[in-house]
Amino acid sequence: MSDLILYLGITAVGYFIGSRINEYKDKLSWTGKAQTVAITCLVLLMGMRMGANREITENLKTIGITAFVITIASMVLSIAAITAARKVMGIDRYGRLNNTDKKAGMNSQEKEAFEEIEEAAETLEAEEENKKGGINVMTLLILGAASAGMLIGYFVIRSAFQGNMESFDNMAGLGIKIGLCLLLLFVGIDLGLDGTVIENFIKVGFRIIVFPIAVVIATLVGASVSGMLMGLSLKEAAAIGAGFGWYTLAPGIIMEAGYLTASAVAFLHNVMRELFSILLIPMVAQKIGYIETTGMPGAAAMDVCLPIVEKSTRSDIAVYSFVSGVVLSILVPVLVPVIIG
Repeated sequence: MSDLILYLGITAVGYFIGSRINEYKDKLSWTGKAQTVAITCLVLLMGMRMGANREITENLKTIGITAFVITIASMVLSIAAITAARKVMGIDRYGRLNNTDKKAGMNSQEKEAFEEIEEAAETLEAEEENKKGGINVMTLLILGAASAGMLIGYFVIRSAFQGNMESFDNMAGLGIKIGLCLLLLFVGIDLGLDGTVIENFIKVGFRIIVFPIAVVIATLVGASVSGMLMGLSLKEAAAIGAGFGWYTLAPGIIMEAGYLTASAVAFLHNVMRELFSILLIPMVAQKIGYIETTGMPGAAAMDVCLPIVEKSTRSDIAVYSFVSGVVLSILVPVLVPVIIG
């Protein structure tokens, strides 16, 4: 809970700063590059921490496949559930409310002009996406940083900190938290500079809560079905899914209840969900939809993955991401004990 308050406070401070320097927006384009560098360094550090962790590397062969299957099922169903939810609510793939209601009160000439404007906007967006072409540059950077970090952690950190891994883990944890705070500050500044976040939030209203609810249902269904197919009980599989990517909390609760194998699967699954989300968010934003990126990471949508969502979509989509992450983070310490108990 203290981390939640810290991240929310840092983002709010950034938003306040951004809203106060809005007139200098054109001179602050460098913040985007600063975010890219910070994200790359953060992912590198996370990779090092995972590569140095024996629990992760030693379990990859034995329970990694089970965790992988649960992760893929949970993420795919979460994306599908968000796509269905936004279509029902009349939100397009770019996270904008459809304009059917606006057209209702127009005459034929106004409708024609309005449709021409919409068509021109869609053409510009399509041209921008076509310019990107192939694999998103952000995806390549993140994949390279994660791979390099894992290798450094496995081959260098283990030998350098042999017998004193706790010291490295503490330093890496502190570095990750500082990096997150820095990134969330930049995200808040971008939200403030954008100036339309509150307006967009008011437009969507309480419908914003529908998306994390869709993620909860999709994740629990995906984890339960796939987990049972891999030999776990329904209770174990559902509890693993209810971790929603929070690998520091859910595995501990499951282990405390006496389910050691399920705890190990939960740990790997939640690490995979966060890591796969970091790698795939730019691609999903480009190929499927902006709001869909907010459901992939689960709880990490409010911290680790928030800057990547904002960078891959738009500033106002970060609001969806933060709200989704907060809701899921609150549900983890509630659902996991209830399900496993």
